[in-house]
Amino acid sequence: MPRKKEALTLSVPPGTKEQLEAIARRLNIFWGKEPSVSGLIVAIAQQQLEVGQGFTLNRVQVDSLKQASKLLVDFGQLRDAQILIGLLLERGNLETSERQALLQQVSQPTEAWRILVDDYKNKRQPFRLFYHDAQERDLEYTVRYAEIAFEEKRFYLNIWCEETDDIPNPEYPHLIHNRCLRLDRIKTIIPISGHWREEGLDHLEVYLHFYRGLVKAYEPREGKDMSDRIIGGVRHVVRLVSNPFWLIREVLRYGEDCEIISPDSVRDRIKEKLLSQCQRYGLNVQNP
Repeated sequence: MPRKKEALTLSVPPGTKEQLEAIARRLNIFWGKEPSVSGLIVAIAQQQLEVGQGFTLNRVQVDSLKQASKLLVDFGQLRDAQILIGLLLERGNLETSERQALLQQVSQPTEAWRILVDDYKNKRQPFRLFYHDAQERDLEYTVRYAEIAFEEKRFYLNIWCEETDDIPNPEYPHLIHNRCLRLDRIKTIIPISGHWREEGLDHLEVYLHFYRGLVKAYEPREGKDMSDRIIGGVRHVVRLVSNPFWLIREVLRYGEDCEIISPDSVRDRIKEKLLSQCQRYGLNVQNP
């Protein structure tokens, strides 16, 4: 039995019917071979279509745009970041905490530290950096070398600084002058007189072995890998490392297909990480 339908009479300006048919054709709404204005109206009424400027970002789109806005801020593209944040606020269907965080980001935009640091690096200009760290401490660094690096999901500022008191018990004494800082935690930067450190950051030479699929799949790190060769079916890589934190995170992702051979300070640190992880899962593993 056919469903009962209601008649609807519309009074529209000349040309509107053709415009509606064009929209129906574009949206593939037809009655037989002809575009259906009635079908278009029904789709709008049943909220199968959004009209005008309205649309809502889904969760994946929101997360992607939030990450993109952070990268744009780190990269110094503040105007583009503000445009994305505005789109998120308007169309994101955000949680209250997310909205407040984005509103704060809009009202207090981060300076384009990346551009300023790159300029100082090109000029070999040392500077004084004021920083607020994750432990809510306000720190000051006399920076003699700086470079921007991309690690995992965002840009960071790597510096060589004179100060060492903020790390009372360093894991890697040779790297005591290196710091890896978040750009959004920088409070201000002031140029100072003095020399620029031409040697760059301090480094450790870390020897890595890659096994099985990673023998061929490993992608060399340009400017970091000093040596890369295959011996007896094992890929031997020597890498210059200024911050073992990022290297250890990388190696843990590789699992048993990658091994840190030396130095002992870095090898022992990843062994501690692995033992702690085993204990977390109730595995009884003795530390040799």
